[in-house]
Amino acid sequence: MTDRYAVIGNPIGHSKSPLIHSAFAQATGQDIEYTAIEGPLDGFKATVEAFIAAGGRGMNVTIPFKLQAFEIATDPMESARLAGAVNALKFEGGRIHAQNFDGLGLVNDIQRNLGVSLAGKRVLICGAGGATRGAILPIAMQKPALIAIANRTADKAHGLKRDFAAHATLQTGGYDELVGERFDVVLNATSTGLSQADLPLAASAFAPGALAYELVYGKGLTPFLKQAQAAGVTRIADGVGMLVEQAAEAFEWWRGVRPDTQPVIARFTVPLV
Repeated sequence: MTDRYAVIGNPIGHSKSPLIHSAFAQATGQDIEYTAIEGPLDGFKATVEAFIAAGGRGMNVTIPFKLQAFEIATDPMESARLAGAVNALKFEGGRIHAQNFDGLGLVNDIQRNLGVSLAGKRVLICGAGGATRGAILPIAMQKPALIAIANRTADKAHGLKRDFAAHATLQTGGYDELVGERFDVVLNATSTGLSQADLPLAASAFAPGALAYELVYGKGLTPFLKQAQAAGVTRIADGVGMLVEQAAEAFEWWRGVRPDTQPVIARFTVPLV
């Protein structure tokens, strides 16, 4: 019997999740059906309940429903609790299990695919929103020398320092507080990749040999990546690998089989020009 899975969001037409999971299923011999559902903005919970009632086994969750997914979860894992947001649900025995694989997907892409170990590195995350919340714990588990978080509103960054005090030691503040500091890995977790706005980030923030990583994918050279190149950075990447790696984590969680991500990443990679 074919097992049903889906991704839910609004809008959802742009989602590559059905293509990614279909490729995983074909490669691993899993009998699944994976569809995209555009959930009503005022009807997320009802849509999920209807999917469960129709035999749904699991869901990926994307914008703008990640917070609502956390609220309906009966069994959120630590990754979801700390992020306060969910990107994967599993339905078993009347329970709704919840995970946030975004940060783990990011770490896997950086270390496995790009070959950059985070251990002992100075890491800067630009932005203090949901993407950053999901990334902090997986990055901290790799034992970097420093995790710094910079945000236009410094107080929001300081809030993350308080929220994660029991799990990670963070340096937080505004961009102006980064003067004189250099970082081996610089991650753009803001929305500037979509808005095409520049970050108030000094060129000196990039250490020699640094990796500049844009979490947005498929947008070519975003303003952040252009800033990095102008600062002499040659190692740049966007979030396509993160997208595929977090999908692989959800697929393994649901099916117990780990798919090979390399062919799928190659399929969706857009040249950064």
